[in-house]
Amino acid sequence: MYLIGEALVGDGAELAHIDLIMGKKEGPVGQAFANSFSQLSQGHTPLLAVVRPNLPAKPSTLIIPKVTLKKEYQVNQIFGPVQAAVAKAVADSVEEGVFEGIEIEETVIMASVYLNPSAQDYNKIYRFNYGAMKLAIRRALDRFPDTETLLHEKDRAAHAVMGFKVQRLWNPPYLQVAMDLVDRGHMRKVLESLPQNDHLIIEAGTPLIKKFGLSIISEIRELRPNAFIVADLKTLDTGNLEARMPADAGAAAVVISGLAPISTLEKAIEDSRKTGSYTVVDMLNVENPVAVVEQLKVKPDVVELHRGIDVEDTDYAWGDIPAIKKAGGERLLVATAGGIRQHVVKDALHAGADILVVGRAITASKNIQNAAEEFLLELNTEEIDQFRIMTDF
Repeated sequence: MYLIGEALVGDGAELAHIDLIMGKKEGPVGQAFANSFSQLSQGHTPLLAVVRPNLPAKPSTLIIPKVTLKKEYQVNQIFGPVQAAVAKAVADSVEEGVFEGIEIEETVIMASVYLNPSAQDYNKIYRFNYGAMKLAIRRALDRFPDTETLLHEKDRAAHAVMGFKVQRLWNPPYLQVAMDLVDRGHMRKVLESLPQNDHLIIEAGTPLIKKFGLSIISEIRELRPNAFIVADLKTLDTGNLEARMPADAGAAAVVISGLAPISTLEKAIEDSRKTGSYTVVDMLNVENPVAVVEQLKVKPDVVELHRGIDVEDTDYAWGDIPAIKKAGGERLLVATAGGIRQHVVKDALHAGADILVVGRAITASKNIQNAAEEFLLELNTEEIDQFRIMTDF
């Protein structure tokens, strides 16, 4: 019926973003093309893409401004470098054989074009829009992205305009720094000292949240805008409510106690998914974590095997991590917590742990940055490219 393409090229005020739809004149795209052509909207007047006046591009292409054109200079930019760039991209694509097998005269393209009101450089406006239009056309014809590419890429890069990166846990193992603190000043020191690393998770510990409330999440987010932040509430009741509260405060995950009723766990997991956040089930004092996971109709994102601070004189016991993962499905991650030191990292990883939760060994260290870096080194995992924003694939 029709094809859809999208591309973003450039940077700064002249950045170009194009969404396009392509299809036959006799189909729904042709109808939308005719309607847009004849039903004008103030500030968003569509215009044909022309290489120069009296030379329109083929396939016939309609440019629709996304941003309301309020000033004369904006109109000049749309009718100048933007119009020329889009038309030239279409014409060059024809010349390069991109439309092979497509009936040019029977096809129309609608291109929705972004133009920042503060854009000034005509040369950059032209070049960025040309590149974006060519890329959007090719992507539409290639049916880009396929499902495999989408799932591979969705958690790897930041949105170029958003300004921060939403971390997801797709490349274990990870180091989770548990801030079981009651001193705001020390919390800030820890956050400022921790290295920037995509394999580092920050936990707002239960004492920290009890002392300062969920507003402390916003303070952490202010200092570490790209961090994956875990709110350790150890919820035992009202799972849906307590799953939403930390998410609304800016947390990426909430910790629910594995001792909670199954219905509480399931409600927390379901509501976490609605907000796009993770659910961690803490198995502190749970005799059979596998049985708990097996009972859940909806599975958590993380199961935490937790040796409490008050029993740290006992041996480390990771439990049957493979059995927990089998019960929770292939996407389930397992965390280990409780007095972890560097010398047990390899053992935990060998047992199947995906996340190592470390508290005082880092937060109480005289050199917080060095302590965290030594733990990260033990993970032996390559750093994710934090700087990649977009790729032409």
